[in-house]
Amino acid sequence: MDVFVARQPIFDRRQQVVAYELLYRARDSRVAEISDPDLATTEVFINTFMDIGLDRVTGQRRAYINLTRPFLLGQYPLPFHQDSVTLEVLEDIVPDTELIEALRGLSQQGFEIALDDFTFRPELVPLLRIADVVKLDIRQLDAEALQQHVALLRRFGVRLLAEKVETRAEFARCLELGFDLFQGYFFCAPAVLRGKQAVPSRLATLRLLHKLNVPEFRFDELAQTISTDATLAYKLLRYINSAYFGLRRKVESIRHALVLLGQKNIRIWLNLIALSHLQDKSHELMVTTLARARMCELIAISRGQEQDKDKYFLVGLFSALDAFVDMPMAEIIESISLADDIVEGITRRSGPLGTVLEMVLHTERGEWASMNPLGLSAAQINSAYLQSIAWAGEMMQLLGD
Repeated sequence: MDVFVARQPIFDRRQQVVAYELLYRARDSRVAEISDPDLATTEVFINTFMDIGLDRVTGQRRAYINLTRPFLLGQYPLPFHQDSVTLEVLEDIVPDTELIEALRGLSQQGFEIALDDFTFRPELVPLLRIADVVKLDIRQLDAEALQQHVALLRRFGVRLLAEKVETRAEFARCLELGFDLFQGYFFCAPAVLRGKQAVPSRLATLRLLHKLNVPEFRFDELAQTISTDATLAYKLLRYINSAYFGLRRKVESIRHALVLLGQKNIRIWLNLIALSHLQDKSHELMVTTLARARMCELIAISRGQEQDKDKYFLVGLFSALDAFVDMPMAEIIESISLADDIVEGITRRSGPLGTVLEMVLHTERGEWASMNPLGLSAAQINSAYLQSIAWAGEMMQLLGD
C-alpha cells in the first residue's frame, strides 16, 4: 500500500516551532483482512514511521498524530513514547463511555491528548476534562463564537491551538484572545507590508543575489562583495570547509572558496547562504524553503532532468523570496537577474519548473488530490519529501551561526 506523509509546523506565541502535525493518506483501497479503511491507513502510517523514525520527520520535536478509534481504544498497540507524541481525537469520533475511559487511561500513561476541530457541545465536556490541548479552526467560527469558545475552554485549563491562521491580523487577534499555539500558512508565507523599506542586510542580500544571477560574473568582483560582509564570509568558509565537501585541505580565502565551488555551484550555494544570512527570519521559513528546493531538485532528477536540477533547486529556494526580504515578488524579480523560465515557474507556476514547484507545495500542505500531476509513484514522492526534510536539517546545521 502506498502512503503519503507530510508535516505542518505548530508554533508558540513567540513564533517558535514546538511541534509538527503529521498528515498522511493511503491510496490503495485493496486492503486484505482489514474492513476499516481508516484503520488500514493508520496501520500503514504507524508502520511507516516505525521504519523511518519519528525523529527524522520531526527533528525530535513533538508530533501531533490523528488516530482512529480502534487505536485509541487499545485494540492495537501504540508504538510511540509518551513524551514524543500528542494523540489527536478527531471531531467525528463518538464520545461514548468506552472512548472516554480509554482516553483517561492514555492520559494516565502520560500521553498528551488533543481535541481536533473542536466545536463545543455539552456531551463533549467529559473529553474536555481529559484533554491537554483543544484545537479551534478559526475559519469555522465567527469572531463572537471564537471569543465565546476561548472563554468557555479556559475554565478547563486546556491549552488552545488556533488552526488555519492565514493572515497577520488573524494571528494578532488570536494572540489577543490568549491562544497558546498556532498553525497555518501565515507562519511560512509572505507578510507583505506596503511601504516597508528594506533594511540594509536585505538590501545587501538583493545586491548579492543580483550579482550571482547575471549570465556571467567575475570571481574577483564577487569575492570582494562577500569579503565586505564578515558574517556572510564566515558562513561561506564554514560551509565549504565542512565534511560535506570532503576537501583535503582548508580553504584560506574567499576567492579560493569560490574557485573550488565552480561557477555552476556558486549560484546554488551562495544563493542559499545569502538567504540564511537574513537572521531575523523564522527558522522554520528557512527549513521549509530548503526542503522545498531540495524536493524540487530530487523530483527533477527522478524524471531524468538532472541537467536542469539547479534550475529546479532555485525555483524552490526563491519561491518564498518575498517572505525573506519583505518585498513584493514583482519588485524583487526586477532587482535580480533570473532566467525567464525560473521567473515563470515562481510567479505563474507555469512550465515544467512551475509544475514541479506546485506539486511540492501541494505535498507540503497535505493536499493529496492535487499533488501528483506528473504521474510519479507514491514511493517516489514520499522518499523525496523525507529526504528533503532530512537534508534541510543538515544544511541548517552547516549554515548556522
